[in-house]
Amino acid sequence: MSKFEYLKLADTVAAEIANGALKPGDRLPPQRSFAYERKIAVSTASRVYTELLRRGLVVGEVGRGTFVSGETRRGVAMPTEPRGARIDLEVNYPILPTQSVMIARSLAGLERPEVLDLALRHSTTTGTLAARTISAEFLSREDWTPAPDQLVFTANGRQCIAAALAAMVPSGGRCGVEALTYPFIKDIAARLGVTLVPLAMDENGVRPDAVQKAHREAHLSALYVQPTIQNPLGMTMPQARRADLLRVVEKLGLTVIEDTVYGFLDEETPMAALAPDSCITLDSLSKKVAPGLALGFIVSPPRLRERIMAAVRSGGWTASGFAFAAGQRLMADGTVAELSRLKRIDAARRQQMAARYLAGFEIQANVKSYHLWLTLPQHWRSQTFVAAAARRDIALTPSTTFAVTPGHAPNAVRLALGAPSTEQLDLALRTLSGMLTAKEDVDTTE
Repeated sequence: MSKFEYLKLADTVAAEIANGALKPGDRLPPQRSFAYERKIAVSTASRVYTELLRRGLVVGEVGRGTFVSGETRRGVAMPTEPRGARIDLEVNYPILPTQSVMIARSLAGLERPEVLDLALRHSTTTGTLAARTISAEFLSREDWTPAPDQLVFTANGRQCIAAALAAMVPSGGRCGVEALTYPFIKDIAARLGVTLVPLAMDENGVRPDAVQKAHREAHLSALYVQPTIQNPLGMTMPQARRADLLRVVEKLGLTVIEDTVYGFLDEETPMAALAPDSCITLDSLSKKVAPGLALGFIVSPPRLRERIMAAVRSGGWTASGFAFAAGQRLMADGTVAELSRLKRIDAARRQQMAARYLAGFEIQANVKSYHLWLTLPQHWRSQTFVAAAARRDIALTPSTTFAVTPGHAPNAVRLALGAPSTEQLDLALRTLSGMLTAKEDVDTTE
């Protein structure tokens, strides 16, 4: 059996689950029986079951067997809507107390009828020459300057991901991603019919040998990575690893979709500076400015720009004229740059607070980041800890939200430090520290 045949067989079983022939809770036959029924080797049956587990279509229970999952339609664990908790350490949008005043000052005059007349007109995927020029200059780093004609715009960062994925990976195709990754790409991929292939990581990020192995076992069309302040682990890929990864990518003829939404906190040069023809760079204003004022940027190699523009148009992801007008003003007058500078200072302070309260516990954090990864003591499980925190009005994100492979999430949670006030954050960290120390969940609140 060829190396792709087991994937076709997994697709067949997936179709049986989707059409209801196999229902949630149904037990699949033991692998030896499955192999006999399908006239395949037991090793091939094992690969089929592993693929179904990776897609989230089945769950394995030690000593009982393999069962159809209850999440057969989507096959992914997704974050919920904001839960309205009093202290939100789940939503990763940094908010400064003074930013609304700064934004209002920048947008003064935008309400004038003659200005609004232009801002409210129909916009395109490439905006105006002025928008492209201002955006290219804003996105530039010391050793990387995108050309204005490389720019394509969307309404936000998630739409950038969707457009790049739709342009580069055909329906039914496969995209390599970090084993723990930005959770919304799972839902985006599911809607586009794209299978995400988890790539092994180490302390420097995605391992190049993992890319080679994944491509050899199941042909990849692209990679999606977060090279700077990775979400959720916070790591920034060093230059040597970037170079090694890009050598493999270019050898295999792959395209890298690099998400640099947190790059403003580290001022790290995008991977596109090393391999401009192999990298699509994504960014947006939502973290730098505010979630309610978003504009997404796609910096594309010239050879791919038309394909990406078509994906943005067909997806209905074109930014509004008002977003263009507001974004241009905020970038041109230095407001976004100043907000970015202030947020870098704020992030460092919040990480210092977290390090102080969580000293003695196992955390993975980038001192420049707005989030951290907390590995829980053995007496806590991730979901239980999240539930216990919620009873204290603190919202956290469990590790399962970030895991590409169901059942392979570490016993950890992510803390997003940017949204609460410093007073709220202080209270939340003190509370969580006490919970971590306690041997059981003793809720002393009324």
